[in-house]
Amino acid sequence: MNLKQFEAFQAIMASGSTIAAAARLGLSQSATSRLLTQLEESLGLSLFVRRKGRLLATPDAEELLAQINRVVEEVQRVQRLADALRVGGIRKTLIKVGVPISMAQQLMPRVVADFIAEHANTVVEIVSGSYEAIERAVLDGSADIGFVRVPSALADFDIVHTLVSEAVCVLPLDHPLSARAQITLDDLRKEPLVLLGRQRALRTELDLAFRAAQFIPKVRIEVHSAGAACGFVAEGLGISIINSLLASHFSHLPIVCRPFRPRIAYTFGLAFRADQPRAKVLDDFARHFIGHLAVHE
Repeated sequence: MNLKQFEAFQAIMASGSTIAAAARLGLSQSATSRLLTQLEESLGLSLFVRRKGRLLATPDAEELLAQINRVVEEVQRVQRLADALRVGGIRKTLIKVGVPISMAQQLMPRVVADFIAEHANTVVEIVSGSYEAIERAVLDGSADIGFVRVPSALADFDIVHTLVSEAVCVLPLDHPLSARAQITLDDLRKEPLVLLGRQRALRTELDLAFRAAQFIPKVRIEVHSAGAACGFVAEGLGISIINSLLASHFSHLPIVCRPFRPRIAYTFGLAFRADQPRAKVLDDFARHFIGHLAVHE
């Protein structure tokens, strides 16, 4: 038996399927199923039965869950202590924060600088990636707090301090369309575009708007962060559509932002694991963080 098998068991208990559990763990379905099989073989027990496409826990699985949860929590506690010792000893409080890459590069240095000026015994670690990666980091303990899209497909979060952002068009400063009060799809029919990659949530919603308007985008460049999109726009390589919250962090570039129509709204929040108590310093950081975001939005 090992920790990975226990984590797979927890994820399947919570989601009822190896597909959902695999997404939660950041593994393939086959790897998740293999971990479950290995655990069952180690224990000599059948933990789930399949019924109508779902895995239903056996009484043995239900009885084991509480103990396995305790084992995993103890291992995570050891890891948190090791992290604290690594960054300066147990007198320091380590806060691990998951944010999108563009936010890590632009906003977080200011957020962290202001926070640690008032919390001298705090060390902050930034974990960056996609929103899906941030969710996984919060769930597996790699991050204590994560900036995520709301609603989440996962039910294991305590979401606090939500805010709403809208999609905006980002244009080169001297672009003719910059004189418009807002930008529509019709305005973009002949324009080269710099869009987020197709696996990103914003791109999915944009593609739905494109199809509804029978609009075929002229994609010149695909990127994987809002910062990269703004950088390419600043070089005059096209127009981008990103959420206004992230766009606001790149106002130093020779770009302008205009409201995009049809309106696309996004809700974000700060996520904690719902099943774990949290230290006051985490709530303090959450309030501090959201205060910075509200100012920039």
